[in-house]
Amino acid sequence: MISFERVSKRYDNGHDALREVSFDVNRDELVFLTGHSGAGKSTLLRLIMLMEQPTRGRVVVNGNDLSRIGRRGVPAHRRGIGVVFQNHRLLFDRPVFDNVALPLTIAGYDDREVGRRVRAALDKVGLLDHERAMPVTLSGGEQQRVGIARAVVGRPPVLLADEPTGNLDPALSAEIMQLFADFARVGLTVLIASHDLSLISRLRHRIVTLREGRLVGTH
Repeated sequence: MISFERVSKRYDNGHDALREVSFDVNRDELVFLTGHSGAGKSTLLRLIMLMEQPTRGRVVVNGNDLSRIGRRGVPAHRRGIGVVFQNHRLLFDRPVFDNVALPLTIAGYDDREVGRRVRAALDKVGLLDHERAMPVTLSGGEQQRVGIARAVVGRPPVLLADEPTGNLDPALSAEIMQLFADFARVGLTVLIASHDLSLISRLRHRIVTLREGRLVGTH
């Protein structure tokens, strides 16, 4: 589902963010991506989202060689990828329902389909009874669940998460990670960047480790 083939990324200032990185994430698999701050985790995720282009090598997502996707094809590619951020990135002037509905509204779904999909996504993250709540009234863990619902409401085949538990306590972090595992079991391919080795090592999924832009382990 996701394939990196000897991928390198050098920025204009000469910094090598990734160096000859090769690995695969299989369909319906959950994989953790870890490494020190600056190891290249965020750059790797940005390549998958076509926010960056590799300097060398090839990235393939869902059978598509990303180097062959032109500018006009980028929006369609990104609709196939759900993204969860550390800081939630919610709209605090809109209720939970509207936050989750945003990708569908942008894509032009009719109101009935939006309602059906939003409520299904909220149900999956345990927040069906919070659809009219304003984000400011929710706990940090609940806000992250809203972000996850928004990421999966369009039913993308790929789900990416960048430090999704960075602001949560250990108990809430474990609950959020369990949600990601549940999504992998029902057909999503999930790649999570996390520095929390003590947490992800307990979850018994494959871990890909970067160090100074190089792949140093996958187990």
